Amino acid sequence: METTIAQKLEALVKLQTIDSKLEEIKKIRGDLPEEVRDLEDELEGYETRVGKYLSDIQNLNDEITKNKLAIKDAEKNIKKYEDQQKNVRNNREYDAITKEVELQQLEIQISEKRTKEYQHKINQKNDDIANTQRILDDRKKDLKLKKDELETLSSESKDEEAKLLKEREKASKSIEERLLNSYNKIRLNANNGLAVVSVKRDACGGCFNTVPPQRQVDIRDKKKLIVCEHCGRIFADVETIVLETAKK
Repeated sequence: METTIAQKLEALVKLQTIDSKLEEIKKIRGDLPEEVRDLEDELEGYETRVGKYLSDIQNLNDEITKNKLAIKDAEKNIKKYEDQQKNVRNNREYDAITKEVELQQLEIQISEKRTKEYQHKINQKNDDIANTQRILDDRKKDLKLKKDELETLSSESKDEEAKLLKEREKASKSIEERLLNSYNKIRLNANNGLAVVSVKRDACGGCFNTVPPQRQVDIRDKKKLIVCEHCGRIFADVETIVLETAKK
C-alpha cells in the first residue's frame, strides 16, 4: 500500500525527534571526543618525533664507529710506515714514507674531529628526546584525564544512546530511500541538525525566513512535501504530529 504524505511526514518527524535526542547526548559530551582525538594525534606526532631522533642517533653512532675504525687503520698504517723508515735506502724513500705518515696522522685528526661533532649532535638529540618525552608524558596525563571524563559521561548515557540508535534504525526503514537520503543530507548541512521543522510565527523554524500564507496552508493540508525555499528544510506540523503519535 502506498504511503501517504501525512505518513511520510509522521515518519520523518519521528526520525527527527530521535536524532535530536541523540544530538542532546552529544552536546552533553561537548568537545571532549574531539579533544581526545586531537590529543591522540598530538601524542602520535611526538612519538614519531622521538622515533626520528632515535634513528638519527643510530646513524650518528654508525658514523662514529666508522671513524673509530678509520683511526685504528691509520694507526696501523703509521706503525707500518715507521717500521719501513728503519730500512730506507735514501732520503727520497724516507721523505715519501714521512708524507704517508703525515697523511695518516691527518686522517686521524679528521676522524677524531668528526667523532666529536657526531657526539655533540648525539648529545643534542638526547636533549631533544628528553624535552619531547617530558611533553609527551604531560600530554599522556591530559589524555587520560580527558578519556576518563569522556568515559564517565558516555557510561551515563550509554544505554539511552544504544536504545535511540536501535529506534533510529527501525524508524529509518519506514522511510523510502530517496527521502531518507534527502533528510540525511539536509541534517548534515544544518548547523542545528534539524532537517524537519515547523512554521513558527510565520517563519521557518530552521532559518527563520518568512513563509508565505499559502505555503502555510499547503503545509497544514499535508497533500505534498513542502520544503523551505531558503534553507531546503522539510516543513511539518511537528508539535501536532508528535502529540498525535503519542496518543497512538
